[in-house]
Amino acid sequence: MNDRPSVASEIGAIAESVEKRFQKGRRVLSFSEFLDLFETDPVRYARDASRYVRDAFDHYGVVKVEEPWGTFQRWKLFDLAFDPSQSHHALIGQEHVQEEIYRSLSNFAREGRPNRLVLLHGPNGSAKSTIVGCILRGLEHYSTLDEGALYRFNWVFPSSKTIRGSLGFGQKDATSTLGSYAHLPDDQIDAKLLVEVRDHPLFLIPVEERQRLLDRLVAARSGPKQDAFSDWILRGQLSHKSQQVFEALLASYNGSYTEVLKHVQVERYFISQRYRTGAVTIGPQMSVDAAERQITMDRSLASLPASLQAVTLYDAKGELIDAAGGVLEFSDILKRPLDAFKYLQLSIETGEVALTAQNVTLNCVMMGSANELHLDAFREHPEFASFRGRLELIRTPYLRSCVHEQQIYDTHVVPHIRRHVAPHASAMASQFAVLTRMRKPNTDRYPRALSNALSGLTAVEKMDLYANGRAPERLDNDAQKVLRAGVREVFEESDSYPIYEGRIGASPREMRVVLLDAAQSTVYKCLSPLAVLDEIEQLCQRKAEFEWLQQDTQAGGYHDVKLFRETLFTRLLSSWEQELYASSGLVDEQQYDDLFEKYVQHVSVWTKKERIRNRVTGEYEEPDESMMREVERLLDVKGDAQDARRQMISAIAAWAIDHPGQKVEARAVFPQFQRRLREAIFEGKRPEVARSAKDIIVLVRDEGSGMDANSKRSAREVLDRLAERFSYCDSCAADMASMLVRKRYNDIITS
Repeated sequence: MNDRPSVASEIGAIAESVEKRFQKGRRVLSFSEFLDLFETDPVRYARDASRYVRDAFDHYGVVKVEEPWGTFQRWKLFDLAFDPSQSHHALIGQEHVQEEIYRSLSNFAREGRPNRLVLLHGPNGSAKSTIVGCILRGLEHYSTLDEGALYRFNWVFPSSKTIRGSLGFGQKDATSTLGSYAHLPDDQIDAKLLVEVRDHPLFLIPVEERQRLLDRLVAARSGPKQDAFSDWILRGQLSHKSQQVFEALLASYNGSYTEVLKHVQVERYFISQRYRTGAVTIGPQMSVDAAERQITMDRSLASLPASLQAVTLYDAKGELIDAAGGVLEFSDILKRPLDAFKYLQLSIETGEVALTAQNVTLNCVMMGSANELHLDAFREHPEFASFRGRLELIRTPYLRSCVHEQQIYDTHVVPHIRRHVAPHASAMASQFAVLTRMRKPNTDRYPRALSNALSGLTAVEKMDLYANGRAPERLDNDAQKVLRAGVREVFEESDSYPIYEGRIGASPREMRVVLLDAAQSTVYKCLSPLAVLDEIEQLCQRKAEFEWLQQDTQAGGYHDVKLFRETLFTRLLSSWEQELYASSGLVDEQQYDDLFEKYVQHVSVWTKKERIRNRVTGEYEEPDESMMREVERLLDVKGDAQDARRQMISAIAAWAIDHPGQKVEARAVFPQFQRRLREAIFEGKRPEVARSAKDIIVLVRDEGSGMDANSKRSAREVLDRLAERFSYCDSCAADMASMLVRKRYNDIITS
């Protein structure tokens, strides 16, 4: 017997759920019901667009983001965590742009209205549209919450069957039996006029009385001080159509304001990109963004009361109208001819857009995007000076952290690739892209210590500095510390330059194509980093197409794309060696940490001229001099070993001062020493690692032909560890081993 509910019963349950949500969401209200709701939180229900967008930012909260170049606030709205299905549209990085947008919104809120167009400008593919897209998605979700409820009103006219007498409107007594027509069912309504500009219901209250009402409501509320009401809610007036209807009804009812309000139906609405409600994006088409049409000639409205049929009513339409209450994005606005958006200059200044028969009050945050070439051309235009005061320019450069850049590819590209993605594939693309964006530091503008540390800084070293704050190991400890402390200065050096760092370089869009093309390689079964490097080489042949390929190379390898490819390949080989070594089982990785921690403990005791407790015997002993010398040999310590020990302890003390409250761990303080220790120990194990690489190739590609059982088992164990620890499959592991044998182990294998 089937106990599953029928589809019909499921639909019934769904219908009940939808109805409950409708009633709970207070979707339709009479004017008096709206006033009761408004009184519970006047500030929330009286927000203009700029405050509404700012409050959406605040609703989702912020999180501190620590980067080598500073600490920033990241607004969680841009993570799109409220809708996991949209997470692939989340913004990566660009925290400084988020801060600038929020600052602009806060200024609009303080000034009473959005009186400038927020223009995001930067190179193609720098996430300008992604930023606005996240804001629009955030507004969509926020408007579905109680905290983000939005209301507008419509005019409703009951049928003569429902209300006896003529709505011409002679029989006032008959109509007064109902308190409001807002909740009448459709079959009892002859006509309904929608207010497309989404007038606020409070606009139905005359300005003077409205201001007194708002002052009284605010004075009656206790608690923390809140923002003053915006100009839009304090002095806003009904749109042309609503004013015509209001006046006609008032005249018909002989001045009875109460009777007029019966025709008001307050309706909750939701921001929607799909239906162009409060979230509109328009491209650079040659058209105006608002217009109107006469509606009294529409036969569907023939049932309007006679007093309204004699009034000429107009509907406003267009993108500026659709965006009321939210955000209007002008995508690539400077691709438009100037005459196509010149009207915005006056509209932003006055807060209105002039149509043929009316002026429409604007209530939307206007945002735009433009690439730098078009902005440069616009700056040369005679009209730019007059436009400048109406623009909030926010620079949006390419990312300069290869860590963030890789997140873009892992999030937006890798999920679309149907092959296994080998380790380091997206890293090759991200590092190459960021290297093309690096700009040689101008050492003349820095203090001497920082200038000296920057002298000779290569493009690759600068990339590492931005990615993880790691200073070049070739510098002494003091210079490394100075450089780490000055990262923010270096990062912001070119902010005032026309050709700033992050303006020129390979776009994520170009690297996306590189990754997708590499995924179709017939040479490799996976998306291999080698295939990525091959595609990058092909991309670099197209010099005439890209500005970043036309830059003159500079000392330090800046703009040297050939050197970039060679460096990335060398780094890839080194990473492969380390991963193969770590997976070989020859040495337990924990031994590095234990040995170095032990060394630091003994050095610390030696410096203080104390003794150290033996954990096994419990006895206090002299520091192990032979162990310390052996570690120093592996670390290739130059000069006097005793001086090196004292410098190490001083470095630990300095680190502890810079990181109060944090536990001192040698591997955190001296990551470069731990790497040297691993490399030194690895050097003695290279023949065994080389044999392991050769066995992997034979096992995977020749099915272990000629290998004994022990060798097969050992090779299989290495492959399993590579898969578990680093996500290799057998094919990409064999590709790795093959390249290492050719480039690093050939002399060992053939000897």
